[in-house]
Amino acid sequence: MDRTDVQILEMLQNQARLSMTELGKLIGLSQPAVTERVRKLEEQDVIIGYRAVVSPEKLNKHCMAYLLFHTKHCENFIAFCEQSNEVVECHRISGQHNYLIKVVCDSMRALEAFINQTGQFGDSTTLIVMSSPIENRVLLPSQVED
Repeated sequence: MDRTDVQILEMLQNQARLSMTELGKLIGLSQPAVTERVRKLEEQDVIIGYRAVVSPEKLNKHCMAYLLFHTKHCENFIAFCEQSNEVVECHRISGQHNYLIKVVCDSMRALEAFINQTGQFGDSTTLIVMSSPIENRVLLPSQVED
């Protein structure tokens, strides 16, 4: 991956709706050249998708929390998380807990109900998000070819 690929990644992470023509102009490549580079990044699974970043507050989701979860019923817990509209991320982790899930709810009452539902799978510790000073930071490679 060279500096041009890094520029492409940075720009698409900041604004995925850029047309290939606009992207090419910003980095000094023709539309066909930038299209080919983006295609290669997609084929290499460097770029794995495009999505809109949605404001939870605008969807009346005013409560965000992380739950550290310990369960001995991993498959059932994962199936529960996949079916739950509140779970937006689920990570298998090491240490005392074996899962970290990110939950977005309408209210504290809805969060409490969600936590009560998870009780059948094991024990959790809840960390309520008060603010998020850094979100959706751009990911760039640690090494770049010259």
